[in-house]
Amino acid sequence: MPAGRRVAIIGAELDLGAGRRGVDMGPSAIRYAGLGERLADLGIASQDWGNVYTPVRETMDVGDENARFLTEIRETCERVAAEVRKAADQDLTPLVLGGDHSVAIGTLGGLASVHGPGGVLWFDAHADLNTPATTPSGAVHGMPLAAALGRAGVGFESNSWTLPSVDVERVALIGARSIDPGERDAIREAGIGVYTISDIDRRGVEPVLAEALERVSGAPFVHVSVDLDLVDPSVAPGVGSPVTGGLSYREAHLAMELVAESGLLTSLELVEVNPILDHENATAKLAVDLAASALGARIL
Repeated sequence: MPAGRRVAIIGAELDLGAGRRGVDMGPSAIRYAGLGERLADLGIASQDWGNVYTPVRETMDVGDENARFLTEIRETCERVAAEVRKAADQDLTPLVLGGDHSVAIGTLGGLASVHGPGGVLWFDAHADLNTPATTPSGAVHGMPLAAALGRAGVGFESNSWTLPSVDVERVALIGARSIDPGERDAIREAGIGVYTISDIDRRGVEPVLAEALERVSGAPFVHVSVDLDLVDPSVAPGVGSPVTGGLSYREAHLAMELVAESGLLTSLELVEVNPILDHENATAKLAVDLAASALGARIL
């Protein structure tokens, strides 16, 4: 069992980066599924700092159609970054609850403002490497990894962080199965480490995670960002952008267990839980279980 780790829970009810509504309720759903109680069962002390302020979509103009609501998303991410910095200053592990995946801009920005550019294990069905110039939808939740790498343009710059927030050689994208043409170009051009669902099918979870963990090891921080669409919709139906053919329940847990065994995790993020599409809060419960595995839960 984990010992000595203390966690700060930071929520962001952000759905401005998503194409459909509902992920703003993700932080509440994950809390309701028993996150705090599960951490306590593991012997992990946690402090729930509530949710950062996030504006309501209906009160705003979308702005640039190629990066919808970017100003408001950036401002929300600045508030996330401030909370992450505060947690780091208090030697707490940030556990960020989304919201759509654009919250990672703030999480990674906050970590980098403390530690310098670090590493990230990005568990996601999507690459999230679009930019305003390549996006097919204008949805910013498809851009956060590009933003953290400093590849998304000036609209993602902020006094709250330096870019890049992550070192391109310390990035591992795991479980991808829906990658846009512009993202493929970025992957080839930048040499980003990508482990697709086909790689996992052919090689297995353990060899893929071993290689991904080696890639991020030695970074000033290692952030673990988990989009619940990593898991197949038959197991995790309540996600922002479901894609068939994802990881099974046990494969997802094994991945998180391997992360825990590595001892590399600096911070954790759970995003894209959409209760509107869920069945009896199953996806939020899965998020709690995966967080527990990533933080050291064991069967025996």
